[in-house]
Amino acid sequence: MFDVILAILAASVPPGDGTDGLAVQAPTKQPTQTALTAEPQEATGRFTTALEVKPILAATQANWIHVREFDGQDLLYVTHLWSWRCGLAQIKLSVNGAAPEVWPLPDCHLEEGFPNMIQEADGLPYRGYPLDSIQQVSVEVTYDDLTVEQLTVGRNGQPLQ
Repeated sequence: MFDVILAILAASVPPGDGTDGLAVQAPTKQPTQTALTAEPQEATGRFTTALEVKPILAATQANWIHVREFDGQDLLYVTHLWSWRCGLAQIKLSVNGAAPEVWPLPDCHLEEGFPNMIQEADGLPYRGYPLDSIQQVSVEVTYDDLTVEQLTVGRNGQPLQ
């Protein structure tokens, strides 16, 4: 996207001999972001679309994340969101007001009887932080229909007002 903007800007600069006082600076390196695209919304009964998953996640917001103290650290779990990931395009989390970070979602196992099942090859649905360092977590869920829902919860997982 950034390349397209630069191309438009370059095309809009009138040709000259370089003495007209216009200077073009090289762009700074920006992190690349994969464009999300909406997926078709058909109820399949397999809970693989936002149409099917959104009502469940709306009713279970207090379960979206969980903080557990273990082995001298805080573990931030997103197991519940991973369990409904087939209807999600992306999740972003922000701990204690830091910049939101995209947490990769494992692929859906559409060839399996339970496509949302978390398998060993999917990795672990948590990250470790220093003990007692997590006070609040902001969660941004982007469904596969590209609607977005945001929630900020306290350490106990309960929504903050």
